[in-house]
Amino acid sequence: MQVSELSDRLESCPVIAAIRDSKWQAALASPAEVLFYLEPHLSTIAERVTQAHKAEKRIFVHLDMAEGIGKDKEGVQYLAQTGVDGIISTRAQIIRFAKDAGLLTVQRFFALDSQGLDSIQEMLKSSHPHFMEIMPGVIPKVLQRFAAGQTPVIAGGLIETKAEITGALGGGAIAVSTGCEALWYL
Repeated sequence: MQVSELSDRLESCPVIAAIRDSKWQAALASPAEVLFYLEPHLSTIAERVTQAHKAEKRIFVHLDMAEGIGKDKEGVQYLAQTGVDGIISTRAQIIRFAKDAGLLTVQRFFALDSQGLDSIQEMLKSSHPHFMEIMPGVIPKVLQRFAAGQTPVIAGGLIETKAEITGALGGGAIAVSTGCEALWYL
């Protein structure tokens, strides 16, 4: 998958289903075109990728939260072999491994304070992810700061209302990830 294809999907359907296994079937049935799989398991990831693709969804695996899958180059290679479309991680090294494996990347950042915002700028210079996810995604000031950069911004975390989605998109985010099932249908 190319960055442009994902960008087009997010433009037409900017709500990403951020899910765990308990909401897997609901996410597959939803109109969300992109899935952020937050707690993948070694024993089921290949099956989940097949199901997602059969439902014409793109699936990104949060490697930092994976069970049984190494948080290293070999873990990334394994996920690439299963056919995942991309990797989510807070770790710059994982982002680089995923890019080397031909996967799309989403680097997750937590905006906690002013010093943390400066750290995000520095990490972006070293990892160059395809997309960045800012958490929590309900801080328009932070979204606006990074939306002006070269890396497309996804707002995530604490998104619970349509107004918060609208605010995040209005703040410059290209998409919003949420675990709130009702919002997947907007």
